[in-house]
Amino acid sequence: MLHKLKHIGKEKNLSSLMANVSVAFLGLLSFMLLTRQLSKELFGEWVLFITLATFVDLLRFGLTRTSSVRILSGADHKRQKEILGASFRINLVLLGVLTFVCWSLLWMINGLGLQINNGYRLFLVYYPFLALSNLSWNNAMSLFQAEQHFTRMMVVRLSNVGLFCLFLVLNQWWLNMGLIEIIWVNIGVNAISGIWCTAKNWDGLFYLRHAKRKIEKELVNFGKYSMGTLISSSLLKSSDTFIIGLSPFLGSAGIAMYAIPLKLTDLLGIPLHSFAMTAYPRMSKKSIEGDLMGAKKVFYSYVGIITLLFFPVALGSFVFAEHMVLFLGGNEYADSLPLLTLIFRVFTVYIMLLPIDRFTGVLLDSINKPKLNLYKVLVMTFSNIVMNLLAVFVFKSLVAVAVGTVLFTLMGIFMGFFYLKKEIQIRSRDIVSESVLFLKNLKTHLG
Repeated sequence: MLHKLKHIGKEKNLSSLMANVSVAFLGLLSFMLLTRQLSKELFGEWVLFITLATFVDLLRFGLTRTSSVRILSGADHKRQKEILGASFRINLVLLGVLTFVCWSLLWMINGLGLQINNGYRLFLVYYPFLALSNLSWNNAMSLFQAEQHFTRMMVVRLSNVGLFCLFLVLNQWWLNMGLIEIIWVNIGVNAISGIWCTAKNWDGLFYLRHAKRKIEKELVNFGKYSMGTLISSSLLKSSDTFIIGLSPFLGSAGIAMYAIPLKLTDLLGIPLHSFAMTAYPRMSKKSIEGDLMGAKKVFYSYVGIITLLFFPVALGSFVFAEHMVLFLGGNEYADSLPLLTLIFRVFTVYIMLLPIDRFTGVLLDSINKPKLNLYKVLVMTFSNIVMNLLAVFVFKSLVAVAVGTVLFTLMGIFMGFFYLKKEIQIRSRDIVSESVLFLKNLKTHLG
């Protein structure tokens, strides 16, 4: 048993998981500190600002990161300089475009005297500064992932998340700064991580002269095919917040309240992401070798065992929902506790559905059917947006928004199974039997 634990401890998948968990823990602590330092309205504005920023960052770096990782893997030092330089130049151009768009929209809104949620206004004003400050360390992530330097990746991420968390601790007990100052500190700590990556030549800034048009085209041509799925997946997670922010009835306070059960749900999904990263290469290898039965067996076993692991988590979350919500949100949200508890209990159903939905998408990608996965995600995203609009503007209910999340996930599972039955004759009844084999061969799956 000791030998097995040592073997598991050396795995890069565990390093990746530990990096995600460490950043998530500090993110949770920061979240809890912010709920206690800002009023509901101001916290809702922060959530809208940071959700928009995260969404745009995903699109911005998603265009180059996947393709950069792909061609950086195994590249010599000269080739690395060309790739990192090309990637940095592309992201500089994107930064210029985004800055122009944000400040042009702000000028138009101010000129026309339009009333928008202040979270949107904060984004238009401050996102260009945040985008500049996080450019270098985000570009460096491609190199870390390609070289599988997960420890270095974790240290860079912790440098900005940890410094921001430290500031919030000081702010809680001593500084007492407001929302605008918090945004500027967030920009500052991102800049510190960026300067560090630049000094270490990890980001590509000093390699701009090595950038070649041919490599830039290669990066963009490969990256643009993943943008559809990426945009849809990002909207799937973010559209709830964006649409609540458009509502004059729910507004910033509604965003703040909804963010608490949503944050708890996101935390529970972190292990699933790491399991999916482990399963994807296994299923892909089986598919490439022509062993579709083997790919299906990996799918069955992962879906079964992870759903089984999620069951006690979901059950415990349902039972202790009130305590978990109060712990995360603090006394500021005590008056909304019944509503937030109900929303989180709806999300526990979503938690149980997550593994099967995620792995149907992973298997579709593994058998080289990314278009079908894209269709699946597009339908889920469109359904979610429609349900959110009805929930927010017709029913004016945050619970209805959460119910919509469960419904679009069920729709995704149905579509995933429909495509997989059509392509490789998947059978849901085999999930239980293969899960038993998974447990018997746990070491193989971990290593």
